[in-house]
Amino acid sequence: MLDRLSSLAIRAPRRIALAWLTVLVLGVVAAGTLFSTLDADLDGAPSFESEQVGDRLARLDPGGAEVFAVVDGARVGDELPARLQAIDGVATVGALPSDDGGATAVAVELAPGLGDGEEEDAIDAVVDELRAIDAPEVLVGGEALLDDEIAEQAEEDAQRAEMLSLPIALLVMTLVFGGVLAAGLPLAVALSGVGATMLVLSGAAGLTDISLYAVNVAMMLGIGLGIDDGLLMISRFREERGAGREVPAAVRATMATAGRTVVFSAATVAAALVALAVFPDPTIRSLAIGGIGVVLATMAAALTLLPALLARWGHRLGAVAPAASHGAFARLAGLVQRRAVPVVVLVGVGLVLLAAPFANARFDDIGVKALPRSSETRQVAEAIDARFSIVTAEPVVAVADVDPDDPAVGPWLAAVAGLPGVAEATVLDLPSDAPGAGARAGAGDGEGEGVTVVEIHAEGESNGRTAQAVVGDVRALDTPFPVGVTGDPAEIVDFRDSITSRLPLAVGIVVVATFVLLFLMTGSVVVPVKAIVMNVLSLGATFGALVWVFQDGHLAGVLGFDAPGSLDLVMPVIVFVFAFGLSMDYEVFLLSRIREVWEETGDNDLAVAQGLQRSGRIITSAALLMVIVFAGFLTGEIVAFKQLGLGLALAVIVDATVVRSLLVPATMKLMGRWNWWAPAPLARLHARIGLREHRRAGGPVAVTAPQPSRRTPEPASRP
Repeated sequence: MLDRLSSLAIRAPRRIALAWLTVLVLGVVAAGTLFSTLDADLDGAPSFESEQVGDRLARLDPGGAEVFAVVDGARVGDELPARLQAIDGVATVGALPSDDGGATAVAVELAPGLGDGEEEDAIDAVVDELRAIDAPEVLVGGEALLDDEIAEQAEEDAQRAEMLSLPIALLVMTLVFGGVLAAGLPLAVALSGVGATMLVLSGAAGLTDISLYAVNVAMMLGIGLGIDDGLLMISRFREERGAGREVPAAVRATMATAGRTVVFSAATVAAALVALAVFPDPTIRSLAIGGIGVVLATMAAALTLLPALLARWGHRLGAVAPAASHGAFARLAGLVQRRAVPVVVLVGVGLVLLAAPFANARFDDIGVKALPRSSETRQVAEAIDARFSIVTAEPVVAVADVDPDDPAVGPWLAAVAGLPGVAEATVLDLPSDAPGAGARAGAGDGEGEGVTVVEIHAEGESNGRTAQAVVGDVRALDTPFPVGVTGDPAEIVDFRDSITSRLPLAVGIVVVATFVLLFLMTGSVVVPVKAIVMNVLSLGATFGALVWVFQDGHLAGVLGFDAPGSLDLVMPVIVFVFAFGLSMDYEVFLLSRIREVWEETGDNDLAVAQGLQRSGRIITSAALLMVIVFAGFLTGEIVAFKQLGLGLALAVIVDATVVRSLLVPATMKLMGRWNWWAPAPLARLHARIGLREHRRAGGPVAVTAPQPSRRTPEPASRP
C-alpha cells in the first residue's frame, strides 16, 4: 500500500496537493460555524438515572432556561418586572433583595418548549432589557447564557493558542531544518489534517451530539501529530537523499520506513482513543470521535500530501548524511547502559514520588469556576452565593411513584429529612394539569398512579460533597415504592460512577491494543510490556503534577486561574488516554530505529545506542514542538483546557526525556537479548504477518515478511 501511495504521489503531486488544499479551505469554512452549532454542556447519558428521572420531571413540571441579573446600587421598581413579563417567551419574573439591602437579584424564567429561534430571541430581549437598567452595576448571567459564554471563550482560547504556538513552532522547525520550506511542509500536513477533521466533526454533529471541547482537542492534537509526522518523514527523506538517492527513490524509501512508522504510530494513538468510546457520556464519546478523526486525517495527509510535496519540491530540501553511529545520544545511551541498575532505581523511585500527590486527588464538576474571574456569568453566580442567602442552592430532587396522600410518604419523607447533611426536604406542588400529579390533580402518570416530588436541600455547596453524599443516601433508603433521584449533584454522582465502572475496560483496551501493535512491529512480547509499564510510571508523575498545580493551587498565579480545589471530572480519563497514545507515538519512533539496527547486527546494546542516536534528535525536536502546541492552551481562560494542555505537555516532556533517554536504554540493557523474546507460537505468527524494512544498496527499500538475520537468534523464541 505504501509503495502504491508513493507511486501516486510521484505521478500526480499537483492533483494531490490541490485536493488537500480544497479540504483545508472547506475545513476552515466549516470551522467558522462549528463552534456555534456545538454544545458546551451535553446532557448526560440516557442510561443515567439522573437523566431518566430529570426527563420525567421535565414532563411533570416543565420549566425553561433562566437568566439572572444582579442589580447593585439602585432600586428595582415594579415597572421592570412588568416589562420583562411582557416579552414573548418569558414565563415568570422574580426579584429578591440582597442580605445587605444594597442589591437586587432578578430571575427570569423562559417558557418551556420554545424553539431554538424563539428562545434566542427571548434571551436577547431579556438581556437587552436588563442591561438597560439605570444602576451603577448590572451583572447578567445564568443558565441560559452559560453555554454561549463557554463556547465563545473556547473559540477565543483556541484562536489564541494557534496564534501563539504556530509561529513559534514554525520558527523552531526552521531552526531544526535550516530552511522555511522544510519547516512549512509539516505545518501543511498538520493544518490539512485539522481541516479534514473539521469536516468530519461538522458531519458528525448532524448525526449525534458533539461537544465543543472536541473541536479544541482535535485542533490541539492534530497540529501536534501533524508536525511530529512531518518532522519524522522529512528527516528520513533528507537522510535518503544524503545517501545518494534521487527524489523519487527517496520518496519511496521514506514511505517504506518512516511512512510505516507513521502508520504504526497513528494506529497506536487511535487504538488508545477507541477506549473513550466505552464511556456512556456523550461528551467523552464526542472527544473519541474528534480524536480518532484527527489521528486518521493527519495520517492520511502525511502519507499522501507530504509525499506529493516532497516529489514536487524535494530537490530544494537540503540533503543530510545518515545519522552517525556515534554522537551525543549514543554517548548518553552508553553512559546509561554502564549504570543501568542505578538509573532504573533512581528514575523509577523519582517517578513514583512525583506521582504521590495523585493519591489525594479529588474529582468534581468545577462549574462556573472553570470560567475566568472576568466572566460575567461567574460573577453573577458568586454574587448570588455571597449576598443572597434567600436564594437556595440547586436541590437534590427525588421523584417517588406514590400518591402524596399515601400513608407511606410521611415516614419516607421523615427518613429523608433525617439523613446526614440534609437541611430541608419539601414536597413540591406540581401543576394541576401535570400528568401524574397524583390525587390532587385527579389524574395519573399514565399508569394510574400518583407521583410525589421532593426537593432536598443539602448543607454546603449545591454540588459539594455533602450534596453528593445525600444522593447516595436517598437512593439507599429502603422504600415500599420506586424512587428516582435527579438534580445537578445526582448528575455528578452518575457521571463519576460511570467513569469508575468503565475505567477498567478502557484501560484494558488501551493496554491490549498497544501490546498487539507493538508486538506486530517488534516481534517481541517483552518490549510491549516494558513500554506499557514505563508509560504508566510517566503518566503517574503527570497526574501528580496536575494535582499539585490545579487542586492544591501551586502556580495558580503564574498560569492565571483560581484553584478549584479539585480536578475536572473528565480530565484524568482524557489525559490518560491521549497522553498514553502520544507516549506510544515516541515509543514507535524509537523502537523502529532500534529494531532496524537489531535486525542488521543482532547486537542489543549497539542497537539501543544507535537507535537512540538515529532517533534522539527527531524525538527531542518533535517533543519540543508538541509541548509548544500544548502550552499554547495554557494561555486560555477555561480551566479544563489549562489542565489538558499542562497534562499533555508534561506527559510529553517526561516521556521524551526521562523515559526515552534514561529508562529505555537502562531497561533494554538489563534485559539484553530477552528484549526480543516471544513464545515460539507468537514468534511464528510474527514471522508470517509482521513487516519490516530491508535495504538494498542504492535501491529502494522493500517491505517484506521478516526473515531471520544471520546474526539474529533463531528461533526468535530463544533469547
